[in-house]
Amino acid sequence: MGQKTNPIGNRLGIIRGWESNWYGGNDYGDKLAEDDKIRKYIHARLSKASVSRVIIERTLKLITVTVTTARPGIIIGKGGQEVDKLKEELKKITNKEVQINIFEIKRPELDANLVAASVARQIESRISFRRAIKMAIAAAMRMNAEGIKIQISGRLNGAEMARSESYKDGRIPLSTFRADIDYALQEAQTTYGKLGIKVWIMKGEVYGKRELSPLVGMQKGDSSKGGKQEGGRKQRRRK
Repeated sequence: MGQKTNPIGNRLGIIRGWESNWYGGNDYGDKLAEDDKIRKYIHARLSKASVSRVIIERTLKLITVTVTTARPGIIIGKGGQEVDKLKEELKKITNKEVQINIFEIKRPELDANLVAASVARQIESRISFRRAIKMAIAAAMRMNAEGIKIQISGRLNGAEMARSESYKDGRIPLSTFRADIDYALQEAQTTYGKLGIKVWIMKGEVYGKRELSPLVGMQKGDSSKGGKQEGGRKQRRRK
């Protein structure tokens, strides 16, 4: 069963938490559609900010939107100007008060969404798909991933017949529920059609109780330092 289902959905309530946290009554469908609208808007608006996940929490009068990104400086802007603009735009969409939190992804090489998006961008830039995939696998293993698997499907290199190819390093125990496996699917638009890119990353095993939050191990961004952050990179000290 672990081979056929989404690894994240298969672990919800065990070692993974939900990305939408609220209670819905008769307006459940409206809230769900609004969540989808918020996520699509943020991903389109912040397409260059390496956004991985958007977590949404709701109370009676407030919507809290938490964005996980590898480049918090782009979202925050100088003195927090950009994040304030985003907040006002989301208020117009939802007609509710909106609070935005930003969490930095310290190791983007271990985030399945960012890895898949990076491979897709390289393929769209006409880089060989094998080279892009092998570079992504090598980067993840350098960051101490226990395993990574990347599958690409479609008209590879413009072939007339679509096919799938998989590349793997390390282990991906999909049937082990305590295995912390991140998963993502992205698409690359080429002149021959779309290519589907799936990424599985095994980060380790979770023993005992764990906080069911997608934000475990992340650092919260500071909007007051927005102008000094550039893509979440640390400045090197001059000797």
